[in-house]
Amino acid sequence: MTTAERRFTIGTPIANAGAVSASHPRPVDPTPWPDIAAIPRASRVRTALTKALVRRALAQLPLRARFAGAPDVGKGGPLIDVRDPAAFHARIGTEGLVGFGESYMAGEWDAPDLVAALTVLAGHAAELIPAPLQRLRTLWAPRHPHTERNTPDGSRANISRHYDLSNDLFALFLDDTLSYSSAVFRGFPASQDLLAAAQHRKIDRLLDLADVGEGTRLLEIGTGWGELALRAAARGARVTSLTLSREQRDLAVERVRAAGLGDRVSVELRDYREASGTYDAVVSVEMIEAVGAEFWPVYFRALDQRLAPGGRLALQAITMPHDRMLASRDTFTWIHKYVFPGGLIPSTEAIEETAHDHTALRLARRDAFGAHYAETLRLWRERFTERAGEAAALGFDKVFHRLWTFYLAYSEAGFRSGYLDVQQYLFTKPHPEPRGQ
Repeated sequence: MTTAERRFTIGTPIANAGAVSASHPRPVDPTPWPDIAAIPRASRVRTALTKALVRRALAQLPLRARFAGAPDVGKGGPLIDVRDPAAFHARIGTEGLVGFGESYMAGEWDAPDLVAALTVLAGHAAELIPAPLQRLRTLWAPRHPHTERNTPDGSRANISRHYDLSNDLFALFLDDTLSYSSAVFRGFPASQDLLAAAQHRKIDRLLDLADVGEGTRLLEIGTGWGELALRAAARGARVTSLTLSREQRDLAVERVRAAGLGDRVSVELRDYREASGTYDAVVSVEMIEAVGAEFWPVYFRALDQRLAPGGRLALQAITMPHDRMLASRDTFTWIHKYVFPGGLIPSTEAIEETAHDHTALRLARRDAFGAHYAETLRLWRERFTERAGEAAALGFDKVFHRLWTFYLAYSEAGFRSGYLDVQQYLFTKPHPEPRGQ
């Protein structure tokens, strides 16, 4: 097993798995990919019901679904080419949308324009499952494994499964700033040569919101690979940055040292619940998505406790509609299994209500810029595709390549459809009211 395969931990194998489909374009190694190499067994009744439900759902959408040996369905639009309908329906019938993603990883279906096809599906997500089945979601939808709760130990394990894959892997598709969050562009379409400047624009907006300058005591929750900490230190701030990823910490420390800013930046392998001290400003970029709804109050209380009176919190967060968040918050998804274990994207209502109900923080500003994330993801996806050979040389096989392609396209489609958005928030912490005379 390669280094990449050892680092990449996938979900529990499907019980009662059957033989590998004869239509797979290539054999799949069952050691790192047990749930991709084997097709789950499904009864004829379940398979027939799944087939009927899938065709009914797709028939109403502005796309074209081609099933080998059967008539096309759909109202016309982006093509979904199902090469192995039996395996496709078996996976969806037993694993739902997790199976839909696994079927793509196995090469059982494809799309000439994957983002366009997924954008249609994301735009009609609430309609894909019939209302009676939606109401019974708690009975048929898979649940989150208890081991992936975002306790301090659980968070370390969840973060490691994604961010400790390989710094070299992330460097293949990120720009030179190694920023792994939405950029802010001046205009569209965006281009690769402008991505680093757009990432700096995003960072500078956050630092401006938090009023970071000479002498600011700044706490960063979620280091990434250190670009925001470096940029804040260059302004004269003294930065404490927390991360749970050893790979990210090691490279961030190296970058801080190379920039000659070791006296201004401390990068600590520490959970946000373990933070101490008082700070003039707190910044956290797309970290709340890894906290989990159970711990949102804990997260915001921790930020409040670390922030001095009069301080400012700048928060960047991916969001989704509140009704969809409530409907899906307890469901175990393909993204949880293969990309972000334990994660949950909040709604703007959830963020604002949690901060209001559990802290002294007050919302001062919120700016949405989802279209910028769609462009950021497009650039990442195109670069990842261009450098597929280099990913293979690092030990990431063709199944992983399809996984990562699907993840980036799936995410881009979420923003292009409006199902997802991204926000920059400013919260302030008022000074305590003076006591009466």
